[in-house]
Amino acid sequence: MRRIIGILGLAILSMPVLAQQQQELNSGWEFRRTDENIWRRATVPGTVHTDLLAHRLIPDPFAGANEKGLQWIDKKDWEYRTTFDIPASMFSQDAIALDFTGLDTYADVYLNDSLILQARNMFVGKQVTIKGIARERGNALRILFHSPIAYDMPKFLNDRLVYPAGNDASDIPLSIHARKAPYHYGWDWGPRYVTSGIWRPVFLRSWNKLQLKDAWVRQQQLTDAAATLDATITLDVLQAGNYTAVVHSGNKAFSAQKLQTSLQAGTQTVTVPFSIRQPKRWWPNGLGEAYLYPVTVSILHGKDTIQQTTRRIGLRTVEVVNAPDKDGTSFFVKVNGKPVFMKGANYIPSDNFLPRVTDERYRKMFHDMEISHFNMVRIWGGGIYENDIFYDLADEKGILVWQDFMFACTLYPSDPAFLSQVKEETAYNIRRLRNHPSLALWCGNNEVAVAIRNWGWKDGYAYSDPQWATLLKGYETLFQELLRDEVKAHDPGRFYFPSSPISNWGRAEDFRHGDNHYWGVWHGMEWFEAFTSHVPRFMSEFGFQSFPDLHTVRRFADSTQWDIHSFVMQSHQKSFTRGNAAIQTYMDHYYHRPKDFAGFLYMSQVLQAEGMKIGLEAHRRNMPFCMGTLYWQLNDTWPGASWSSIDYFGRWKALQYFAQKAFTPLLVSLTAEEGQVRAYIVNDLWKDEKAKLELTLMDMEGKVVRSFSEPVTAKANTSEIAWRIDKAALLQGADPRKVILYAKVVNERQTLSENVYYFVAPRELQLPEPGIQLEVTESGGKKRVTLRSQKLAKNVWLLLDKDDQSHFSDNYFDLLPGMSRTVEVETSLGLEAVRSQLQAWHVGSVTKP
Repeated sequence: MRRIIGILGLAILSMPVLAQQQQELNSGWEFRRTDENIWRRATVPGTVHTDLLAHRLIPDPFAGANEKGLQWIDKKDWEYRTTFDIPASMFSQDAIALDFTGLDTYADVYLNDSLILQARNMFVGKQVTIKGIARERGNALRILFHSPIAYDMPKFLNDRLVYPAGNDASDIPLSIHARKAPYHYGWDWGPRYVTSGIWRPVFLRSWNKLQLKDAWVRQQQLTDAAATLDATITLDVLQAGNYTAVVHSGNKAFSAQKLQTSLQAGTQTVTVPFSIRQPKRWWPNGLGEAYLYPVTVSILHGKDTIQQTTRRIGLRTVEVVNAPDKDGTSFFVKVNGKPVFMKGANYIPSDNFLPRVTDERYRKMFHDMEISHFNMVRIWGGGIYENDIFYDLADEKGILVWQDFMFACTLYPSDPAFLSQVKEETAYNIRRLRNHPSLALWCGNNEVAVAIRNWGWKDGYAYSDPQWATLLKGYETLFQELLRDEVKAHDPGRFYFPSSPISNWGRAEDFRHGDNHYWGVWHGMEWFEAFTSHVPRFMSEFGFQSFPDLHTVRRFADSTQWDIHSFVMQSHQKSFTRGNAAIQTYMDHYYHRPKDFAGFLYMSQVLQAEGMKIGLEAHRRNMPFCMGTLYWQLNDTWPGASWSSIDYFGRWKALQYFAQKAFTPLLVSLTAEEGQVRAYIVNDLWKDEKAKLELTLMDMEGKVVRSFSEPVTAKANTSEIAWRIDKAALLQGADPRKVILYAKVVNERQTLSENVYYFVAPRELQLPEPGIQLEVTESGGKKRVTLRSQKLAKNVWLLLDKDDQSHFSDNYFDLLPGMSRTVEVETSLGLEAVRSQLQAWHVGSVTKP
């Protein structure tokens, strides 16, 4: 019989916790190649590649052109081993288990020579009870990792079908058979390193009577007066009996509740309802506090607390609206009942060797997103279901997560064994992630549906009609049935759709329906101006490549390779079909060719940033028709050319600075439309902002040709034209190559937004030599650079040549004539070293007309 017993006294909540004990098994590991009998020290978590690198048995996989020479590693089987003791306090408990939170991928696990586990999915953690096999001292744990290539080759030989996995950098694409991170097999921004290893920690756990397997805190109703919730608790009961489930708050945010119940042995589920009065809501970044409530679930036997776990929850409603409307088919996100324009990027894994991604790297990345005004990040379907810290930080920073399932750019098998693996994988990860308030939606795959319709797979791969029908049926089974049903079963109420994008980018009609991946710029070789006319309801992917700067290139290429056509530089350009040729073509269209290699690297970033700025601002100007822009891509898995805005080492490219400004909550955006120059003011905030719009037409030396000033009201959550004028009337005969239009929105306290409009392409500008003056000061422990110039300096790049960890608060900006700009610099260098090493590049300094 189950019944609720009111509010608990503090006495129960303060009882000693006798919950399960655990210790991480991260020491004493060794590894070997199975065809050798040489055991070497290993790092866990880790990978075979990083262990080989630590012993200097292979060169740096990211340096030079080493990639091809290291692909023998994935053809071998590898073995890891360690020994461990079990403390008496754990050994005496009712249950003892080994918890493998991540084995990559085909692993046979032996304890004291007994096979205890055969893992076959990188994305699924496995817990194995070992009571009766384990001993108190000298337990021998051994894990055999089968070569992913050798393991999956028989599957290909059996069905003799080449799947359309075009990003798999192999003649025989085997990635589709493995439930393993697809990008490990190669992609158009990263190398092929098919890893094996213990990629997440191994824990030894023990407990008495029962184990608390899961606590799902589900919001049932939310109003300003109260939030009603259920804590659904899954228990693995060893000893039948009477137990008490308690739900309480560490900060006394709500009244504790308990449920007394009699449980039978086996898996049992109990639900404890509770409520929070006058709840604080969780808001996305920029719209309010991302407030989190700690919720602790305890299981008592008699007066003893035997299991306990804590979840952090955010109270909010998130609704994805994808429905017919007057303009076509909408796609937008409502948070707490209000439509919110989504600003962010697509995220790929931060390293080819995942255990190298430290918590500090995650924290820096989320800090970068937060200060860049992101409110959404898309976890792309060719990577991994991210580590817990990723979602914890998203909760804290107010960054909504668009979560793809791990399928991308190909069709997949649909045999019972494969579907069984997927079913286990999705259930495991949905249950792991569903408590996070940042989780906004589930998406079945990346680009498979649009590829079926538009990429010519049937003819390109010469599939017979029966083969194609089988592949399509498999697609429906996997994405329109299995994944849909798993979300419905384990995370009901969360939005799911089978594939992103919903619409293609080839026809005007496509931009009226759902989300879109627009690749007319780059893959279609359309000019950047196409971003203004190809605006969808929600832009979930678009991008343009650049190179990292010279600091990063030095890490993988010596000076003999400093040419984009060199062997090393080409090996770090994975977009073979476009790549360097596309960057060069666009650069020649918009700019004069740089003088040297370092200038080319800098100019590639300026090109990317200025082009993407056109798209980012166009999407925001077109709200509410368009209600989101997620550019491709935020980060890198290795150092090289890519679409990223932050390079592998965490250095901001020009695009990240431009995105930060394009995503500012209140934006002034200048554009040419219908023969007019127009100033839009876009306001993401919930309140109107009274301000003043100031516009100045000036020449390159700061002479004011015309000026305008008028009061404006930036309406809440709105984009509106605030000012317009015929271009000819504005110029009144002024040479468009020699003038610029500067706009800013100011209130009584500060400049809210500023922007510059150019009447011609950069290569046509008559840029003067600006003569930039630099002053470096220090106060309050912060170093600052103040820049002045009497003439326009375009895309000023500040750098410290000897400090590749430095970061400037602003960079790649236009320094207007007669105006100063002060920038903070984070650096380990002293004041005098900064003064002596500081450089300021600009477009005119690296190009030759």
